Amino acid sequence: MTSARLFDRLIAPVERLVAALSDPARREGTLIAVLFAYVAIWTLYGVLAKASGDVHPDMSEAVTWSRELALGYPKHPPLTAWVTAAWFAVFPVADWAFYLLAMAVAGLALWIAWRLAADYLDAEKRVLGLALLMLVPFFNFHALKFNPNTLLMPLWAATTFCFLRSFERRSAGWAALAGLCAAGAMLGKYWSLVLLAGLGIATLLDSRRAAYFGSAAPWITIAVGAVALAPHFVWLVAHDFAPFTYAAYVHGGEGASVRKAVVYLIGSAGYVALAVLLALSAMRPSRAALLDTLWPATPQGRLVAVAFWVPLVLPALVAPLAGISLTSLWAMSAWTLLPVVLLLSPLISLHRRAMLTIMAMAILLPPAMVTMAPAIAIAIHRNEIYPAASHSRLLAEQVAIEWARATDKPLKMIGGEGDLASGAAFYLIGPVSSFPDSRPKMAPWVNQARLDRDGIALICRFADPNCLPRAREVGLAGPSIDVEIVRSHHGVAGRAGRYEIVIIPPRS
Repeated sequence: MTSARLFDRLIAPVERLVAALSDPARREGTLIAVLFAYVAIWTLYGVLAKASGDVHPDMSEAVTWSRELALGYPKHPPLTAWVTAAWFAVFPVADWAFYLLAMAVAGLALWIAWRLAADYLDAEKRVLGLALLMLVPFFNFHALKFNPNTLLMPLWAATTFCFLRSFERRSAGWAALAGLCAAGAMLGKYWSLVLLAGLGIATLLDSRRAAYFGSAAPWITIAVGAVALAPHFVWLVAHDFAPFTYAAYVHGGEGASVRKAVVYLIGSAGYVALAVLLALSAMRPSRAALLDTLWPATPQGRLVAVAFWVPLVLPALVAPLAGISLTSLWAMSAWTLLPVVLLLSPLISLHRRAMLTIMAMAILLPPAMVTMAPAIAIAIHRNEIYPAASHSRLLAEQVAIEWARATDKPLKMIGGEGDLASGAAFYLIGPVSSFPDSRPKMAPWVNQARLDRDGIALICRFADPNCLPRAREVGLAGPSIDVEIVRSHHGVAGRAGRYEIVIIPPRS
């Protein structure tokens, strides 16, 4: 059997899937099945690969926020907490359920990208575009860590989709949806200002801008977005714009530089380099096709290109001037339009064998990673250096034991080092809230009356020079219990951690 015939036999199932995804009568049902399988298999990977550790502190922090629902939080706007609260109102508070939420969010982003691509690409290019996004780590490996960056993926996709339809169709409905999605993106993370700036610049540079601004569409978008954001803005004013102060403290200062902006661009490109190279192998574009890809000949294509490039590049231009230190992971929500930008040009035709190979890679990657997941879990167990990712569950068990020795009242509050407190709160039975780092500004839901009524357990790393002294500054003091925690995975002990636990029972 020749190599060509062998390839044809092996690739036949992929061809059938491509045919189903290209058939107007079958494609939507087939896509839903594909995305359900994608979400399920990557969730299984997450459960297996992370079995030797605990959920990431970003995730446990979102859970503690979700137990104190508000219009805003000291670090971020509120949508991450709202989504987390809604999810765990249905699902149990467990690692697998959290990984399922994270991958469901990624699957939703892929579905929106698929819908958006339908407005610009033919059937086979649309299928290839989906496969390319499935090979970008933001939609699988990084998506498993649910946090505001993860949540922005479907929000940016939806905002872009609705805005482009609103611009092209001048529809009041799409304009209203664009405003609502833009507000949702801002309520996910203020980084979404970058997206809104990009869409605004794309509008101003478009030759059809007069017709757009002469319609009701932009004003509907602005009005709906402003109304949706108004409650959170009132909260911001009432809390002295606390999240902006936090962001300036964490991401500003001397660390911001042109070098870091360049690293941000290089790192962002690195995450999608495989997808771009594979796309080029399927396109084999001519010089004219490449030029048309970079700056399309049609107004519709140029609008998409500017809407794609500006949110990616603008932060690198502004950050050094604004004193902001960038990280490439912040770009994970910016890739919705990547398939459209790469494949839109009519000068580009696909080489079928290369396209089918890429599709096969996208199909085979998730099950291949599942087979490797147990070994990855062992590697994580041996090399994990973050206490909250190794010991949160065991610390929760130890805190529960020490609390039960001190009082028969239920444990409702846990404090001390922020990551340890939120991690233990996730694994403790009952809706335990947190008082991270014993800082009232980081937990506006905590006051003295609540501490007197409910009591609190504190967790600090042993000999931490700041943790217990900070607690004493706000009147939280008591005898400390010295414990050593060692996590075991398949009988192999991990890194030991030494901690101090302080139990302060309810006073009233």
